[in-house]
Amino acid sequence: MTYLLPPLNALRAFEAAARHLSFKQAAHELHVTAGAVSQQVRLLEERLGVQLFERLTRQVVLTPAGEAYLAPIRQAFGRIAEATADLKPEGITDLLHIGVHGGVDMDDLRKRLAQFRRGQPQVAVRVSQPTGLHELLEGKVDVLIEGSPRRHPGTRCDPLENGFLIAPLGTADCPEIETLRSCLLAAGPPSTASRRTARLRLTA
Repeated sequence: MTYLLPPLNALRAFEAAARHLSFKQAAHELHVTAGAVSQQVRLLEERLGVQLFERLTRQVVLTPAGEAYLAPIRQAFGRIAEATADLKPEGITDLLHIGVHGGVDMDDLRKRLAQFRRGQPQVAVRVSQPTGLHELLEGKVDVLIEGSPRRHPGTRCDPLENGFLIAPLGTADCPEIETLRSCLLAAGPPSTASRRTARLRLTA
């Protein structure tokens, strides 16, 4: 069976905005701009052919159609989350998806991630390379290791020995990312040879 479903990003924007009754707060949660949330909701309304929110001067409120739509959407998200949690290996309670730039010394990064796993054994780690700021802002990765600072609204950029760790403000201080940050900083300066061979090196 082929399911005729609206875009998932539009549904996420609607659910978050409906829960907060605020495009701004929904944007902070989803690590995008309020304009992006508003646009996604507008696209969803056009797709459905109904108005989900009433836009007032300083707030948004759900229309009767929006209230009726919210309950099953929230229930569907809950079931997806439960099904995903059931697939996690025993002892694993969370997944940290790390994006890295193409110039990272991956051998050294694996050593650092092994240290991270010792400190956070309940967290599985997935690494995607190459990955940029675009993927972070879209929520495809949880954090980004970059060779140059990227100042973007809604993100925190921390300097490393030879690069930067970028994370959304909403999760930048969570224990998993704090531990990762500590692991990436717990080293001396890289060798001269390593500086020549990698634009961003997480030093051993």
